[in-house]
Amino acid sequence: MGIMKGSEIEMKARWMKRGVIACLLAAVIAGCSQTNSPGETQGSGQEKPESEPLTDVKVVLDYTPNTNHTGLYVAKDLGYYEEEGLNVQIVQTGAGDPDAMVATGEVEFGVSYQENVTHARTQGVPLVSIAAIIQHNTSGFASAAEKNITRPKDFENKTYVGFGGPSEKAIIESLMKADGADINKLKIVNGADIDFFTAIHKDVDLVWIYYGWTGVEAELRGEKLNIVYLNEYSESLDFYTPVLVTNEKMIKEKPELVRAFMKATAKGYQYAIEHPDEAAGILVKMEPDLDSELVTASQRWLSPRYQDDPPYWGMQKESVWKNYADWMMEYGLLDKMPDIEAAFTNDFLPQE
Repeated sequence: MGIMKGSEIEMKARWMKRGVIACLLAAVIAGCSQTNSPGETQGSGQEKPESEPLTDVKVVLDYTPNTNHTGLYVAKDLGYYEEEGLNVQIVQTGAGDPDAMVATGEVEFGVSYQENVTHARTQGVPLVSIAAIIQHNTSGFASAAEKNITRPKDFENKTYVGFGGPSEKAIIESLMKADGADINKLKIVNGADIDFFTAIHKDVDLVWIYYGWTGVEAELRGEKLNIVYLNEYSESLDFYTPVLVTNEKMIKEKPELVRAFMKATAKGYQYAIEHPDEAAGILVKMEPDLDSELVTASQRWLSPRYQDDPPYWGMQKESVWKNYADWMMEYGLLDKMPDIEAAFTNDFLPQE
C-alpha cells in the first residue's frame, strides 16, 4: 500500500473538503432531508429479538481504510453492532464528500477532523463530533534522518512539499515562529502525487505525515526518519484528528440510535486497544487489499494511542476545541469563533 493511500491523502482530502463547505451550507439551508432514515432503536445496550429486523445505518470513511478505522470494522465483524440492533454499512470515500453526506443526512455517521467541523460550525453546517478516534495529534513533518532536520529552526533553507491547504502554511509558520525561525526562508511547493520514500532522498526535504501509518511503514522499510510533531511546539496544534461525526438532526430525533452506535463502536475500539494483532487481522480480512504486515505494525503502534490518557475512549475536551479555534482565529483561518459547545459532545459515549 503506497504512501498516498495513507496519511498524505488524508491531508489532501482535508483541503479539498474545505472547498465544499459553502455548497454544503447551501444544501443544508435548502432543507435536504435524511435519506435512508433509520427507525428508532428499542433502547440501547439490549440485544433485539432475532425476529425483529435490524436498523440500517451507514458510516462513511474519510479516505482509504486503515488503522484509524479499525474499531468500526471490529464492531461490525464481531457483531457488536448487531447486539445493539444495528446493521451497519461502512461506506468508502468516493461516494461523495463525507462531511456533506453526514451533514445533509445522506448517511448517519462519518469520519472527519476537528478542523473540518470547526469550519463547518462557523458557517451554520450542523456537523457534531461525537468521539475522538485518537486522543493526540500523531502527525508531524518528516524528513530523511541524514538531512539532520530535527527542529523547526532547521526548516530554514529547505523545501517542503504539501497540498496547498489554507491552514498548512499557517501550521508551519506557527512551529517555526515558536522556534525562532523565519518561514520566508522555507521553500513551499505543491506536489501531492510524489512518492514520499523516493522524494525525501532527493529534492524534497519535508513532508507532513501521520506517524501511525507512514512512519510505521518507514520502520518496516528500514528508513530512518526525523519527525517534528505539531504538538511538541504548540499545545493549540494538539487537535483531534480524526473524529466521528453525526448531525444535529440525528442527535435531536434519534438519540438512542446514536447512543447504540457509539456503544458498539466504543466496544470495537476497546477491543482494538486490548487485542491489536487480532484487530489488525479483522481489518485485513474485511479489506484484503491492505498490506497485512503494515496493518499489523501500524495497529500495534496506534492501539495504545486511541484512548491514551483520558478515562475512556473517545472523550473530547472543550479546551482542545477552544485552543485550536483560537489558533485558527489568530492566523486568520476563521471569520468568526464557532460555538464550541455545539461542535462536540461526549454524551453518547459509554463512560466506563
